[in-house]
Amino acid sequence: MLKSYYQKGVIEAGCDEAGRGCLAGPVFAAAVILPPRFKHPLLNDSKQMKPAHREEVRQVIEAKAICYAVASVDNEEIDRINILKASFKAMHLALDKLQQQPALVLVDGNRFTPYRNVPHACIIRGDGLYTAIAAASVLAKTYRDAYMQALHLEHPQFGWHENKGYGTLVHRNALREHGETRYHRKSFRLNYDQPELDFEINDTGM
Repeated sequence: MLKSYYQKGVIEAGCDEAGRGCLAGPVFAAAVILPPRFKHPLLNDSKQMKPAHREEVRQVIEAKAICYAVASVDNEEIDRINILKASFKAMHLALDKLQQQPALVLVDGNRFTPYRNVPHACIIRGDGLYTAIAAASVLAKTYRDAYMQALHLEHPQFGWHENKGYGTLVHRNALREHGETRYHRKSFRLNYDQPELDFEINDTGM
């Protein structure tokens, strides 16, 4: 069961990103402040949820959150500053957009660039431990998935409506045949012959 808070009585914002390991498209991040007793039976680490459940929970989060925000950093910026810094920048941009400043930021992972003067806690696999981080993971993933589905209409040969920009066999074969697009991350190793990795499929929610 997800924990409702990290520090009781403190206004906490959960932060998470989506799309860090993709070969194409932006990295998205979300920041969410939830009511103290917020619960949903389907809420979990977004990678462990079915796509339909993510969409259902997204609507509940958006309706009941105290505040939330989603931001992105595009592939060109990722190439300029690297994906780790881009992920942190997207989180900062999402935090900037919140209507209320938190007293504590809960971040999924083991590293984070401090946000202003707000304390933070890095929590490995936090999206499966804390409600606010899980909610942020759902928003970041659903917003990014919708973005990549829209890009699929422009470049259907890459199968982005299904792989969301991860290095699946379909995506790599299309890269070999058609070459890169303006949405591809040039700083990434676009190795078309690399064996397909399980985590790439799991992270698409397929």
